[in-house]
Amino acid sequence: MANITIITGSTLGGAEYVGDHLSELLQAKGHQTNVINEGIMDDVLSASTLLIITSTHGAGDFPENIAPLIDQLLSERPMLRDVQYGVVGIGDSSYDTFCEAGAKADALLQDLGAIKIGERIDIDIQAHPVPEDEAERWLTDWMPLLNASN
Repeated sequence: MANITIITGSTLGGAEYVGDHLSELLQAKGHQTNVINEGIMDDVLSASTLLIITSTHGAGDFPENIAPLIDQLLSERPMLRDVQYGVVGIGDSSYDTFCEAGAKADALLQDLGAIKIGERIDIDIQAHPVPEDEAERWLTDWMPLLNASN
């Protein structure tokens, strides 16, 4: 079973709710999880499996609670070859920057050498006003890939 670090980027709390929900589901399957709503570099560096759940703020920006971590990853550029990861983006498709923070996090982690597990999901709150439900459907596809890589 995996030890999964879940880092959320949330402005209004939606990503935090999704993080808590996915954490409960992962724990029910025997995984250990740690949900972090104000991630720091050590959280990423010590992770073996990382799950980033982030909404998009403003013009494609990261929410304030995850932006400092992303900025530090961009400036320090640690190699994350031993970290496997997944990304859940949450956004509103009526904006032209729909789920851009999730896409940026995905690209950054790949660029830093992290091992991507499965595909990123971009959840549209217009179509899925309760993003936990869509994230749960994604998790059912992601978990077997996680188990296969451990």
